[in-house]
Amino acid sequence: MARRRKSAMSPALKEQIASELGFAGTLRQEGFGGVSSRDCGNMVKKAIEIAERNLQGRTM
Repeated sequence: MARRRKSAMSPALKEQIASELGFAGTLRQEGFGGVSSRDCGNMVKKAIEIAERNLQGRTM
């Protein structure tokens, strides 16, 4: 039986990023099963950018 990992991103952050990238409707209607691999990868890239920005703001 496969175990699910706890997500590092909150559902609200996922929704925000999906909205910015233009596939929030698909995510709401079909879940991540309907989202392309490319869009998921772009979502991860965007989340990393946000995290890096937040870390840089804390070190200044």
